[in-house]
Amino acid sequence: MKSNVANERWLSPHFKLSEFTRSGTAIRLSIKNEPSEADVERLRLLCTNVLEPLRGRFGVIRITSGFRCPQLNAAVGGVARSQHLTGEAADIHVPSLEAARQMADFIRRETVFDQLLLERRLSNGCVWLHVSYTAQRANRRQYRECWV
Repeated sequence: MKSNVANERWLSPHFKLSEFTRSGTAIRLSIKNEPSEADVERLRLLCTNVLEPLRGRFGVIRITSGFRCPQLNAAVGGVARSQHLTGEAADIHVPSLEAARQMADFIRRETVFDQLLLERRLSNGCVWLHVSYTAQRANRRQYRECWV
């Protein structure tokens, strides 16, 4: 399989662009999930302002969803105005509800963020954090726990 050189760029010291664009759904449905340069810059700001401090405190972080083109966002059931569409959001895998709460508390105390959702799928217990950062306006620092 050929490597997409554009996706091998570093957004910050510990995060590559490819971590934010890869998607099993995109591969399965042959969706070209490529951000614009403006989207890449917004991902860079998310990494610098939220994800790098989080990694510094908790170690390696696994991004499960980052940038989504409109077709991919629709395919995964994302909301129409999702910040994933503009490179302002990422979903982070967490191993447990306790770890998610610890990470969420750190983000709330130590970073500037727009939206932070602690999400848990009731059907299988899967837990993740959705976090966003924006430079388009003041960050709202909105926090919610959502059971889906």
